[in-house]
Amino acid sequence: MHPMIFFLIFLSLQSQFTLLSARKLPAVLQNGNASSTSCPLDFNVLRKLIQGSKRPNLDTTSTHCQYIRQGLRLVLSDYLKRTNSFLPPLHSAESCWRAYQSLVNDFVPKFDIRRSCGFQTSWIAEGCIGITTRAEFESSITSPALNLVVSNCNQSLENGSPCAACTPSLSSLLAYHLTGRPSVGNLTDCTAYGSIYAAAFANQFGPTDKGTAKCLFSLDFTAANSSNKKKKIIISVVGVAGAVVFVVMLTGFWFYYQREKGKLSGNWKSNQVNPGSGPPVSSLVSISGSGTNLVRFTLVEIKAATKNFSSENIIGRGGYGNVFKGVFPDGSEVAVKRFKNCSASGDEIFTHEVEVIASVRHVNLVALRGYCVATTPYEGHQRIIICDLIKNGNLHDHLFGLNNNKLSWPIRRKIALGMARGLAYLHYGAHHAIIHRDIKPSNILLDESFEPKVADFGLAKFTQEGMTHLSTRVAGTMGYVAPEYALYGQLTERSDVYSFGVVLLELLSGKKAVMATNDGQPIVTTDWAWSLVRNGRTLDVIEDGIPDLDPPEVLEKYVLIAVLCSHPQLYARPTMDQVVKMLDTEDVPVPSIPERPVPLTADTDVDIQSSAASSSGSGHLLASNGVHPSSLEKENPVSPKEKLS
Repeated sequence: MHPMIFFLIFLSLQSQFTLLSARKLPAVLQNGNASSTSCPLDFNVLRKLIQGSKRPNLDTTSTHCQYIRQGLRLVLSDYLKRTNSFLPPLHSAESCWRAYQSLVNDFVPKFDIRRSCGFQTSWIAEGCIGITTRAEFESSITSPALNLVVSNCNQSLENGSPCAACTPSLSSLLAYHLTGRPSVGNLTDCTAYGSIYAAAFANQFGPTDKGTAKCLFSLDFTAANSSNKKKKIIISVVGVAGAVVFVVMLTGFWFYYQREKGKLSGNWKSNQVNPGSGPPVSSLVSISGSGTNLVRFTLVEIKAATKNFSSENIIGRGGYGNVFKGVFPDGSEVAVKRFKNCSASGDEIFTHEVEVIASVRHVNLVALRGYCVATTPYEGHQRIIICDLIKNGNLHDHLFGLNNNKLSWPIRRKIALGMARGLAYLHYGAHHAIIHRDIKPSNILLDESFEPKVADFGLAKFTQEGMTHLSTRVAGTMGYVAPEYALYGQLTERSDVYSFGVVLLELLSGKKAVMATNDGQPIVTTDWAWSLVRNGRTLDVIEDGIPDLDPPEVLEKYVLIAVLCSHPQLYARPTMDQVVKMLDTEDVPVPSIPERPVPLTADTDVDIQSSAASSSGSGHLLASNGVHPSSLEKENPVSPKEKLS
């Protein structure tokens, strides 16, 4: 065959093969390279919000990824509002990632989103399977549930109260209608659909409103200008004040120098100090810098007081160490807490913390007497704190231990109010706000008159006023840790309010934070109490047989306070100052309690075992008291504005 003819036949066959192959190729490749397809998402809406706000504190890869994930959801909400679609087309996934990466590069250079966070390319266009459009979402939700979301979320969500009304209705919507739906990836799962929809259609201000972004996507776009202006004012005031103080100190020093100079020149020998005639140097060194009588003890003195840390002297055990009873030579009895696994590198921080703790004095707080820092060849590095010994035990012993003798109602009321006052002082009365982080019955000590004293500040963190903390390590005890702290590491004063609510429920009901039914299933006391209150059986929370009960309306008020404090939504909880006013004043009512998911114990009489597993031990547990959506009944939710009774 002629070579030219062979070449023409080859070209004809090749073109037919190419045409047949093209018919079988996916649409994404027929339209050209995926990266050439423009992204329909508008990342400029996020860029504008970031540019006009102060930069968030993103110190770890996980916080970067969380911020990126929430930012994407805000952009998807804007896309849903414009197109009625939750997700962009799959063939635009690559271009959307490139657009988002370009935005991230402007603020966090050299941070590869997909590689650093483990996101796959297709995930940006995949979500809750079966729901891709607004119509599909609304058809899967009942009209009453949607109406409730619109009613609670169609307002400015800048402040805590509106947000506290909006988010529980979203939680109920997700729990009742989207539980169990399969999701792809970890970007836009079913739990994110409620916030994306609410920001797009339920809220009149839309997803780009700063209040909406803060409440529904946990993105704080506080204006940077106002923050800088405030900083400049503070710096100016501090500078002027510092100059005045410096001048006053300089003047005082000059007068002091002149006076001492006159004394020495007049009669130097008569005022000379004899080094050998002074008092003997004690091993008890007082720290006067903080204005307290904090004492630094030697390890020898502490060993003598505790009989060399004898096991017979142990009066408490916990995840951070043991507590020993100690007796000093003058007969005073103390509690000695010895911390485990210490290193010398943190001594300065430890010393600062004990100085701050020692400056906190309140009738409902255990007083800190002193501390010890020492290193020995055989025992290693030691850190010890010494507190007053409270001889009547702790609340756990009286409720669930050998001392269980049915505390009367007046005593329980006294304990509740004292606990609240002590925590309120830690949060708002101390010079540095202190978040306890481990409120539980074993940390509530009782003196001879059953006056409560909050103990164990070893877990406390000292904060600036108004600061919200994101902690990488959650410290606390299962059953008492607030959901936002356990799940996200978000630590605020209201995390303590949650723990207080759990302890108050234990005090009122005589039941532990985590109970067990006869079939061995765990029941969380906060869910059990909420179910009773929601069904009009508030007084059933009160333990049977408590002597000297108050009238029913007083008992009901205490139960409502406990349920409100232990609400899973952070902004639904009151402050400890507000709790003190509600407990201490008859005329101060309990606010309306926002709706929350209904647990399986609703509308049922649960036979709870009397011997549930103890929840008093200390540990670093990442457990939440929030209800998992899969364990909820489908019921018509109660309006958050309806007061529970």
